[in-house]
Amino acid sequence: MQEPSIAPLLEDLKSVDETVRERATHALWRIWFEQKGVLGLESIRRAQTLLEAGNNVEAESTLTALVQSQPDFAEAWNRRAVLYYSQGQYYRAIADCETVIRLNPVHFGALHGLGLSHAALGNYPEAIAAFRQAAAIQPFAIANQRLLLECTLRLG
Repeated sequence: MQEPSIAPLLEDLKSVDETVRERATHALWRIWFEQKGVLGLESIRRAQTLLEAGNNVEAESTLTALVQSQPDFAEAWNRRAVLYYSQGQYYRAIADCETVIRLNPVHFGALHGLGLSHAALGNYPEAIAAFRQAAAIQPFAIANQRLLLECTLRLG
């Protein structure tokens, strides 16, 4: 999913100017959420509303139906990975994050989620690799730097 239109946004993530980075981050998320138009976006919003209401089963069902009908919709896979992570289903989250990354190798959110899931399982070398990839895309993201350091310390 690496379109030419996102190349400048990816460069902006490396800017020393925080405003430029924030604008690029928001623009990338918007592109990713809107990849499949209004219907895809509405399904993701419906799943989020269900999650916020505590209806995890129906949220998962909504996202699963979406990834089955739109298997190249990276953000649908990512949203389901977030759901699985929040439920402590780390292996399922990892599988979905890996699908997102296959579809969209610069999806820093999925790389971050992959790292979190591996860290939760104690797979620190894998977590470090994921956080390094995320940090290469978003070098000023403090969370990835902190988690990279934490995982590295846990190895020692």
